[in-house]
Amino acid sequence: MQTAQSIVISCAGIGSRLGLGTTKALLEIEGRSLIAWQLELFKDVEDVRVVIGYQANEVVKEVLKYRSDVIFIYNHNYFDTKTGASFYLGSRHANKYVIEYDGDLLVHPDDVRLCLETEGEYIAYSEKMSDDAVFVVVDKQGRVVNFSTQQGDFEWTGPACIDRNKVHYTSGNVYNQLETFLPMQGLKIRACDIDTFEDYERAIQFVRGWKS
Repeated sequence: MQTAQSIVISCAGIGSRLGLGTTKALLEIEGRSLIAWQLELFKDVEDVRVVIGYQANEVVKEVLKYRSDVIFIYNHNYFDTKTGASFYLGSRHANKYVIEYDGDLLVHPDDVRLCLETEGEYIAYSEKMSDDAVFVVVDKQGRVVNFSTQQGDFEWTGPACIDRNKVHYTSGNVYNQLETFLPMQGLKIRACDIDTFEDYERAIQFVRGWKS
């Protein structure tokens, strides 16, 4: 693991597209909440921060079942902002390198280790899986050179790692922050994010696959 890392898990959103009436952090996958799976993946990271908003009390209670040392940051404007704002809030006073991890994301454990062991800044991407994807364009060196909502080589899933001092406020998405710094080193990973009920069903199968 490279030194001086902080993890920021953005769990403030409502998850309205999913249509289950709960924040995605509390979704049950194979008998555990999504946030529990994420905390397990980062069990060896000392500085873990969870940005909360919608159903904040429930998320805090769930997190504290597994870790008592997590730093909670409240995004008071969660209804009007996206993950970029939560990442900005969570990155303040963090370690030199901050890893952005969306609250609706699952990454294969082997690839989480790859991310944690990779030096410097990067953007992770995967084969297209979700129904509502943002894409990345990758050059011959494997660097991410562009984001697109229309088409690209792979799906932007995150996580991403960036120098804390480069993180700036945006009410939009994390990739809107990262566009300023392209090209950036790319990492191809196995990942699944959850935006729709169909994504949720795929996430269950995804976890079953890495458990087998």
